[in-house]
Amino acid sequence: MKDLFVSNRTRLSEALHGGIVVLSAYTGMQRGNDTAFKFEQEANFWWLTGIERADWWVILDNTRQKTWLVSPEISQSHQIFDGSLDEKEALAISGADSVVSEEEGGRLLRDLAKRHSIVYTLGDLPYAEHFGFHINPAQKKMHDLLKRTFNSVQDCRKDLAKLRAIKQPAEIEAIKKAIRLTTDAFSRVKSQLDEFSYEYEAEAEFSYLFRRAGAEGHAYDPIVAAGKNACTLHYTDNSARLKKRQLLLMDIGVRNGGYAADITRTYALGEPTKRQVAVHAAVRQAHEEIIALIQPQLSVEQYQKDVDRIMSEAMMGLGLMRSAEDEDNFRKYFPHAISHGLGVDVHDSLGAPKYLQPGMVLTVEPGIYIPEEGIGVRIEDDILVTDKGHSNLSGMLSTDL
Repeated sequence: MKDLFVSNRTRLSEALHGGIVVLSAYTGMQRGNDTAFKFEQEANFWWLTGIERADWWVILDNTRQKTWLVSPEISQSHQIFDGSLDEKEALAISGADSVVSEEEGGRLLRDLAKRHSIVYTLGDLPYAEHFGFHINPAQKKMHDLLKRTFNSVQDCRKDLAKLRAIKQPAEIEAIKKAIRLTTDAFSRVKSQLDEFSYEYEAEAEFSYLFRRAGAEGHAYDPIVAAGKNACTLHYTDNSARLKKRQLLLMDIGVRNGGYAADITRTYALGEPTKRQVAVHAAVRQAHEEIIALIQPQLSVEQYQKDVDRIMSEAMMGLGLMRSAEDEDNFRKYFPHAISHGLGVDVHDSLGAPKYLQPGMVLTVEPGIYIPEEGIGVRIEDDILVTDKGHSNLSGMLSTDL
């Protein structure tokens, strides 16, 4: 993957027309008392370097086409307990020119500031006020350091998002492999559903299959939601007993080689009711119609209008909406977006495009959720926009109930 990271840095340099870019890795976060959560890297930093360790920096001098990695100071005690990444390995992973210490990195920034008034880094995370959790502090700490060093600090988050939205061949292959591992696991788990008594047993089988295949593990907290639990969109308790004549919604994706899959299927436990069959059939038809829309140069605005029409027709057919203008019930029974980008982040930004472009990978995930009936159905596939249309990368996995 080294060549990919070098290429990514070159593409960013071209997009910014040179200049200096400085990014920080995430820092570790407390899990409990003296224990940290398992580390997961900031996606932009990983996309530029491939480095999976906390507290590293990358400094790009795009004018001279030079890349420095800055290694954090790690005490002997932490090295013994947690290990560390040595210089030779970091260079082999990233293709950077050299590794310097944090003290040397600070001096390098001050030297660069004498010749460059502007530095690019990651600015504020969009919509963070809606997240409901604390943001990793590493980017703000870096931003504050750069403000003390350079005359002007500019945000390159949008530039990175636009570049990352168009997947390179190596990235598409990595996503395809993650999808194949995920679809294989879905097929295995579906064949075993009669043997499971609790949601967590299905989750455990996915976890086993992913790690046994050598993947990093789940790309996000898995959702295994039976009956009314499926109406909680980000349900992750995965602890309820499975009962006959329920629907089981499973939203699962592996992370492999740094890239994520994101797939959802809804299966019947035992013989489904007529209403369950009808809701699933409506979502399945909408899913097929929406995927068929996807093609290069389709405007995102038109895509959303067509999706709203298709989903309205599906819900009117089920008696959930009085008319296409019944906005309250539309949002009640379909409360989430139809698509998001997919890549290093499971919710990869598409860079706010006006039109879909070849190389974009996005999900299509229609769902209908009826809490008063204890029914939640979602079907989700991962779609590559191609030069002539689209390719359903997870289409090999049946959507049958």
